[in-house]
Amino acid sequence: MTVTAPPTDTSGLRARFDAELVGFLDRQGPDWPDGAPRGIFAALHRFVLAGGKRLRPLFCYWGWRGAGGGDDRPIVVAAAALELFHAFALIHDDILDGSDRRRGAPSVHRLFADLHTRSAWRGDPEAYGRNTALLCGDLCAAWSDQMFHECGLSTAQVCRGYAVFARMRTEVIAGEYLDLVSGVGDGSVASALTVIRMKAARYTVTRPLQIGAALAGAEPELVAALTDFGDPLGDAFQLRDDVLGVFGDPAVTGKSVLDDLREGKPTVMMALARDAADRAQSARLRDLFGNPDLDADGAAELRAIIEATGAREQIERLIQLRADAARAALDRLPLAEPALAALAALADQAVHRRR
Repeated sequence: MTVTAPPTDTSGLRARFDAELVGFLDRQGPDWPDGAPRGIFAALHRFVLAGGKRLRPLFCYWGWRGAGGGDDRPIVVAAAALELFHAFALIHDDILDGSDRRRGAPSVHRLFADLHTRSAWRGDPEAYGRNTALLCGDLCAAWSDQMFHECGLSTAQVCRGYAVFARMRTEVIAGEYLDLVSGVGDGSVASALTVIRMKAARYTVTRPLQIGAALAGAEPELVAALTDFGDPLGDAFQLRDDVLGVFGDPAVTGKSVLDDLREGKPTVMMALARDAADRAQSARLRDLFGNPDLDADGAAELRAIIEATGAREQIERLIQLRADAARAALDRLPLAEPALAALAALADQAVHRRR
């Protein structure tokens, strides 16, 4: 794809999203119930603003612009609300996966478990951390809904966008459950691909794009056609995420390269490695993959098996195929500039990234 016009500066948009998030969170402070500890509020304030790529707000914003919407504050607010929903999903996902690191810092459940331990409180620190993080995630989901409805667009516009928002929420929860099921199921490539489409791909790209377009009053045909771009790009994004979860640099990704392997996360890459492994490699995969006590040496052996079976190379081909399909679909979409150029640049960033 040839980009003839430079996209709007994404760093400037990210700063605008963050400014709206800061304003929204600050407004919640005076309404915090009297007598309730402010630990949850303070932890969420830090977590939401502690980095992140802001991809979902960006895709929502450019879906709006591509459907003819102007550069107005209400769409920035509505798009930023998706970041609060993303915070909910990350917090709950870290609990389900048992991940102790997120964005280069302790995950929310680990933060509160460690607080319990340091404070020498009664009971189980791990249970306290999980339960408190569940409440944090629930609050982020509620705040996301509130921020979206208070964005400043008309009731009719909000209703159009909210129909897609509601569908996205259902898909994410269903995808999380499917992820749990696949972890105890056949571990097939087809199952893993279904999980990433439901749990991550659509909620990262397709639905945010469609939310933005629906808010702008796009025709149903255009909203539906965005799937042809969003689904393969979302797949490519998540496949890249799975590669980084095993082969990435923790100093860059902010996440451990042991978590997915210790958890036995049923990724497409691991399904491909399992299918291509010889007898000796299969035995080592059974011994090491999903072992909660896996150490750095064991992880290095797993990475070597993934490479030797050709699974990593196959994943790179799958990523490229889906990226190419997304770019071809984008060329066919009747979107206004500068949205086309911005989406082309975002697509490239989503696929060729190190974090």
